[in-house]
Amino acid sequence: MLDAGSKHILSINPAYETITGRSLATLRDNPISYQELFHPEDRVRVLTRLEQAGESGQIDEEFRILRPDGALRWVSVHGFPVRDAAGVVRRLVGTAQDITARKSAEEQMARNLALAESASAEADAFRKTTLALTQNLSMDYVLDTLLQSLLKLVPCESARVLLVETDMHLFLAREMRRPEATRRLLKCPPTFDASGNRFLMQVLATRAPVLIPDTSTECEWPSFKGYAQMRSWLCVPLIASQRVLGLLSLGDTRPHAFSPDHLRLAKSLSIPAAVAIQNARLYERAEIYGAELEQRLADLEQTQNALRQAEEGRERSEEKFTRVFRSSPIAFSITTVDGGRFLDVNEAFERRYGYARTEILGRTVFDIGIWDDPCERQRVLEEIREQGRVRNRVTRFRKRSGEVIDTFYSADIMAIEGGDCVLAVSEDLPERAEFRAPLARKASSSL
Repeated sequence: MLDAGSKHILSINPAYETITGRSLATLRDNPISYQELFHPEDRVRVLTRLEQAGESGQIDEEFRILRPDGALRWVSVHGFPVRDAAGVVRRLVGTAQDITARKSAEEQMARNLALAESASAEADAFRKTTLALTQNLSMDYVLDTLLQSLLKLVPCESARVLLVETDMHLFLAREMRRPEATRRLLKCPPTFDASGNRFLMQVLATRAPVLIPDTSTECEWPSFKGYAQMRSWLCVPLIASQRVLGLLSLGDTRPHAFSPDHLRLAKSLSIPAAVAIQNARLYERAEIYGAELEQRLADLEQTQNALRQAEEGRERSEEKFTRVFRSSPIAFSITTVDGGRFLDVNEAFERRYGYARTEILGRTVFDIGIWDDPCERQRVLEEIREQGRVRNRVTRFRKRSGEVIDTFYSADIMAIEGGDCVLAVSEDLPERAEFRAPLARKASSSL
């Protein structure tokens, strides 16, 4: 019970000592000493409510107190008025309850909810980024998407992708800076010799990320060209197929700009990023070699032109077709669509697969087992029917000796003697190792 005017404690039970850690004697010596318990951040608010309660007679507050031992407690105070005959509030009577346990549970619940929301947002961001990285095989698109996503997840002044050119040399493939960054950064050199740079070598040699919270503690940092101005540095290797393709390099002119969480996010993003960069490189190479292969298909185009002229003179057309067919240095074959029966092959086919022409005419592709996967032929026929032809399909064929070889396979459907036949051309993959290996893996997975 409090006096409504002076706010002096008039009566209180022993629970006061349990909650506050102070004795009842302190209140007898100083009836308002309870106010010393109020937390500094809550003090003004609680005293204001007490003053208002002196007039209204009502108080309902939750606030913090500090016990003499330094422990913090939450209390919930509820009060009601005692009025005199004239209706004036003379006393405030109420209770104070320790609600520390409830408050702790509420705070823990709020923290858990915040963590769950953060994890959900992070997972959604990674999902969208991974989807975006696989939507387009253009290297420019991949690099731009990667850095845009990275700057959203790990805010910093500069984000760079350094790609490996040789074992010890890297080149700047792309750089992106935060639009709101006001400081002008030093220009980054187009190439780096990692052998003379301890920081880059550390990442390349260990294949592990590096986080330097404050570069001023590194005596060699000022010699790091293009990075001397950075006070925080985070670098993550881009690894695909057990090879380091490059580095994700993040910098900021503020010290301690990156946290362990930022490092974790960058590491997570580097996984789909490395795969996307590898796929973009393979796509670029495929385009280059595809152009070369188009030239090699000129013989096939000549054969088709000869067939289209059949109506003008059957004998002359057949003679021209036969001449092109027989003289071509590329393996040609003609088989029936239904059943796959061999109608003709040229000398290049005999040399490539080890079969004599007289040996296989009249037999089917299934009789001699020339397709490594017999089901592949049906898939090729379906593709021809849908697209009109097949070009540069990586397929595996078996020679007479039993050797299985990777092959570029192109085919069209033509009419011979009233029946549909497959005119096909097959040749070796290019011998370049960096192109042959990925195409072989692709052929293997499709089979």
